[in-house]
Amino acid sequence: MIRYNPFSWILLVLSSLVLLFILAPLAGLFIHTAPSDFFETAGDREVQQSIWLTLWVSFTATFISALGAVPLAWFMARRNFPLKNVVQGIIDLPVVLPHTAAGIAILGFISRDGALGRAADAVGLNLINNPAGIALAMAFVSLPFFINSARDGFAAVPEKLEKAGLNLGASRSRVFFTISIPLARQSIITGFVMMFARGMSEFGAVVIVAYHPMIAPVLIYERFSSYGLSYSRPASVLFILVALLVFIMLRLVARRKKITQITDDAEA
Repeated sequence: MIRYNPFSWILLVLSSLVLLFILAPLAGLFIHTAPSDFFETAGDREVQQSIWLTLWVSFTATFISALGAVPLAWFMARRNFPLKNVVQGIIDLPVVLPHTAAGIAILGFISRDGALGRAADAVGLNLINNPAGIALAMAFVSLPFFINSARDGFAAVPEKLEKAGLNLGASRSRVFFTISIPLARQSIITGFVMMFARGMSEFGAVVIVAYHPMIAPVLIYERFSSYGLSYSRPASVLFILVALLVFIMLRLVARRKKITQITDDAEA
């Protein structure tokens, strides 16, 4: 039998209140959504398209960003250089920016008067109200989560293992891909999932860059502002369920890879 002292009871009560605060609004959302409304919304083609757009744009933005985020995370973990704290502050800056300010910053960058916007316009591409612009807005606000998680993973890799590989004649690139990344893989995957999730849930920055085509958060807001709570609630429930399913699948894949790695290490 577990015995709790008064301090443990206080911790338990406070912890329960936090969990209740998280669960209560979500539970109310599901309870007040009628099954008929939910299935009607699930069959709505506009809702289906918005959820699919949200998923593939966020995933694409995360995947492409990983090509630069992983090397940057390694540099931040392994190298000391002047103004390193300033660089870390720049990486963290999108986290503290108001979402609307982030959207305005991205809009100025991708508009025809901005640097990227002029380059895109030269090849006949308008990034505003375009999935590419949505991806840029998602990536801007969510990149810090990927970089910081991967950085912590690289920092936890014993540096002597990398040096041992170099001393044995391996190239820096081979050490990076065969030692550094595999040992930091779990943190990299965690960062990937966190960035994907953060980008998928973004509203403020995206709505300024692209109201149309509508991603799921924008669609939910549009239905709420036009028709009220009862009309927007089923779309919210459907999006939450789809997001939850995607996260479970990603976690299962990551867990399976981790188990495979442990098995391979044990056999070696």
